[in-house]
Amino acid sequence: QVQLVESGGGLVQPGGSLRLSCAASGFTFSDYAMQWYRQAPGKERELVATISSTGTSSYYADSVKGRFSISRDNPKKTVYLQMNSLKPDDTAVYYCNAWRQISLTQTYNYWGQGTQVTVSS
Repeated sequence: QVQLVESGGGLVQPGGSLRLSCAASGFTFSDYAMQWYRQAPGKERELVATISSTGTSSYYADSVKGRFSISRDNPKKTVYLQMNSLKPDDTAVYYCNAWRQISLTQTYNYWGQGTQVTVSS
């Protein structure tokens, strides 16, 4: 049974930091790129950061570049999102996603249940 379990969310003041974790099970973690998405109230879900299956390459949305850092520990089957200099606009539910392209027309895509991050004074 595939599971992605996020943790580490909470309430933090502007300028503060949080570290999100996503623990994976039920699939070969090291075969999958891992991603963090977020969805704020009334907005569409957006991609925040991506890390390749080996951890050698990453991508960040412009809105978080220089403040957030994605990393992974394949033996522990866990992906992290270090969030620094948090702003109220970062308030959202953050979702962990595992993605793997099997063929030109088929992908495997798994989602966690999400963790709430609230940035407020």
